[in-house]
Amino acid sequence: MFAVEEIQELVRQIREEHGFPDSPFRIDEVRYDEGGDKLFIIAHDRTDKSALIGNGLVIGKLRERLGVNQVTVYSNLDLEVKKKKLEEAEKLVEGTGLEFLLPIIEAEKHFPPRKWPEVKGDVKTLVFLSFSAKALIGFAERLNLPYKAVGLKYTFPELQYGPIGGEPGELLFPSEGKLVELAKERGAELVLADFPFGLRWRDGIALLNPFRFLHIGFFELKYLFGFKLPTVIDYDALVRFIAELTYEGLMESTDGAEIIWHYWRRRK
Repeated sequence: MFAVEEIQELVRQIREEHGFPDSPFRIDEVRYDEGGDKLFIIAHDRTDKSALIGNGLVIGKLRERLGVNQVTVYSNLDLEVKKKKLEEAEKLVEGTGLEFLLPIIEAEKHFPPRKWPEVKGDVKTLVFLSFSAKALIGFAERLNLPYKAVGLKYTFPELQYGPIGGEPGELLFPSEGKLVELAKERGAELVLADFPFGLRWRDGIALLNPFRFLHIGFFELKYLFGFKLPTVIDYDALVRFIAELTYEGLMESTDGAEIIWHYWRRRK
């Protein structure tokens, strides 16, 4: 439906109209997801990706011109890194109680677009509402996991969860020890949270950050499950958290800057 040459010409026109320099760029492939009305542009490398995004303006105007619901740009390196992460993830769950994740891992290898099969996770789960609270709940529900949600008091007033005590920094760097003890008390074998790793076992409890594990970035999560900013935050921990996500390629710098700016204004 969309040709590489057509997209390249439109991007050149938009860059010229809005005063961007005439930087060369290369598109290797274009994929269109008709069901979701989403266009995926695969740039040759990250420099080409930056030229295509144009601080968000270029890609926004491209979406308007094409009349599609969403336009997302990836580089070949982004997708190669993701495939490597998924191969590692596959090995981590083989022969464990988390093998229900294997069909999701396999589906992610063919992203984009994202086509998850129906999965039934039969593992009692504790969801800790950390930074990606809505996405964590959405993931548990999408995989049909029997779960209970807990979170720090007053952090997500619009969500249903059991309140627990803790420091604001735990929203961004969850306490493994505390969550393992909570999981034991409630008979859960799996904990979902914004851990700074993909998957780890502790005292027989699986600690999983599904988005690091599957290498799914913040931008994609917003469209998949929605996003709510917590009402309470540790500002210094937030800056570190966002810097780490950006370094790992899981958050665009523009998204990170917007979130930091939001909380910085509240501090004034």
